[in-house]
Amino acid sequence: MSAQPNFLHELVGSMSQGAAGNPTVAMIEAAFAHHGLHWRYVNMEVTPEDLGVAVRGARALGFRGFNCSLPHKVTVIPHLDGLGESAAVMGAVNCVVWRGDKLIGENTDGKGFLKSLASVADPRGKSVVLFGAGGAARAIAVELGLAGIRQITIVNRAAARGSELVELLKSKLNLNAEFVPWEGDYAIPSGTDIVINATSIGLYDADARLKLKLTTLNKSMVVADVIANPPRTRLIRDAAERGCQALGGLGMLVNQGIVGVQYWTGIEPDAAVMRRALEQALGL
Repeated sequence: MSAQPNFLHELVGSMSQGAAGNPTVAMIEAAFAHHGLHWRYVNMEVTPEDLGVAVRGARALGFRGFNCSLPHKVTVIPHLDGLGESAAVMGAVNCVVWRGDKLIGENTDGKGFLKSLASVADPRGKSVVLFGAGGAARAIAVELGLAGIRQITIVNRAAARGSELVELLKSKLNLNAEFVPWEGDYAIPSGTDIVINATSIGLYDADARLKLKLTTLNKSMVVADVIANPPRTRLIRDAAERGCQALGGLGMLVNQGIVGVQYWTGIEPDAAVMRRALEQALGL
């Protein structure tokens, strides 16, 4: 491998952050260093009007790939040569990689969650309750559908967004999906195997409460949260007290990084190294 660095740039549409301020940068660069790769992962600010120019610049400069944050996850698609399976279904991209001579858009949000979930349960044939219908929920629902879940219930306050996600899952994946308005404390139906919080409830607030009836959780269920900071949200603590298999969001964030590094480099990065770097960057 050449001693010259290959630059992976994260294209973001808000204030750019350096390695010290962005945990993802620290995690991915730790993987590069550990595996002796002379690569850099650089955070850059790209405005919406400059996105097309930035992608053309990445092509011209030979970038091995890049990540896209909001608001570029959808608008980047016309500037690419194709999409991976799940990215095509959900219509959103957060990771771009070269395949042959084509720049292909992928989405690692749901893949990171699925990889984390696989450490405790196989989703195939399972019944799922998913709180939320935003970007993270959409990505997770699509990956779960592709992984062969039996049924999914989308619980969301905004009916339009929840119904839209259900329609996508039905039409694109032929998935048994239903929408339930989130009013008051939601009772998890009996027979549910996996419960997922894909909302922002609990982010930076260890006491924030997800409105569900805790008495409807039981030890046969996996209860997962996408929130990585704090690593043990109130939902995770409550679920553990009920005897559930509780799965925090830190693993999802680590596995998103792992999938991205795999796409770009073709290697299987050391998960422990990446997790330590992420924890240090988050001050955990």
